[in-house]
Amino acid sequence: MIPIPSSDQQLDFLSRLQRLFNEGDFTATYKFALLAALADLSVELGADDGNELDLSVRQIGERFIYLYWRHTLPYGDGRNGTAPDTLVQNNGTQAAVLTAISGFRAQSGVTTPQMARAHPGYQALLTSVARTVASQPLKYLQNVGGTTDQFLYEGVERGRVRLKRGVCYCFRRFYPLVQQLVRSHWIGHIKANQRNFSILGRSDDLEAFLFETSRESLVVFGGLLRTLDGPYCFYCRREMGPADVDHFIPFAHYARDLAHNFVLAHPGCNRRKSDSLAARPHLERWLERLTKHQDALTEIGARIGLGGGPEVNRRVASWAYATARAGGGHGWVAPGQYESIDQGYLCCFA
Repeated sequence: MIPIPSSDQQLDFLSRLQRLFNEGDFTATYKFALLAALADLSVELGADDGNELDLSVRQIGERFIYLYWRHTLPYGDGRNGTAPDTLVQNNGTQAAVLTAISGFRAQSGVTTPQMARAHPGYQALLTSVARTVASQPLKYLQNVGGTTDQFLYEGVERGRVRLKRGVCYCFRRFYPLVQQLVRSHWIGHIKANQRNFSILGRSDDLEAFLFETSRESLVVFGGLLRTLDGPYCFYCRREMGPADVDHFIPFAHYARDLAHNFVLAHPGCNRRKSDSLAARPHLERWLERLTKHQDALTEIGARIGLGGGPEVNRRVASWAYATARAGGGHGWVAPGQYESIDQGYLCCFA
């Protein structure tokens, strides 16, 4: 096993990543999407060691389709007299990935990326997106300050890219920070594009539109979860009236909506748990639920446009709890009650 990066090497990774954001040439939002995709795949497919991570361009392309799918919908509230429209994400013509997804959606009538995978035309869409990813962001991401700094990977070879030693570990270690940087710069790029000024108007929900599941979808999802799980709060087990759809692994830890990660909770339990990881009794029950209801949750997620699958959720949860244990984190038991996250938590994933 390759040793994990030293503290100095981790700081060097962060410094070079910050330089990429500060000095990189971002003519479109592709590079932000690429960094988000590499961070997501590092969490879902990597390990907490210093090893390289081999990824196919098509794996990255699928993540691009997921990231940009909702961006093909019109944005805007119409309050400034201009009809809602698709946000422009390129300094030139509209980004090719958005154009390809828009064309596919119009032709197929498919409404979610999960349903899209079963459509006969999906592989052609994925091929087109993967080709764009290989020829543009993967090729130019590491160009900074007039030079090329290949600190993440060396290039694409036979449709694959290999993250260098220590890079996967650093993406996992600093995942929330990477996603925060990606999102803030992505939003800034869209706001700075003059062609978006009339679309944006006075709307103030751009971040939610770009990166989060819509409230309307969550309401539908909550109703389906109530049919599946019954009218009981996942945490306190008491019967509920109105319920919140809660991220079991908080969104602040892993910024991607996964169908198997959602549970129903009392609004009070949801607020008090907030961004904390749940304590071991909740974790054990959640892992049992992944197995018991994996097919039903996959089907419900496909209807709303949420993917992931039980194994992806297990890997994300394992990473989140291992990271919390290394940092001396605590799990939320009940309002005002916490316990240390110890090795016993990690044994739940064995």
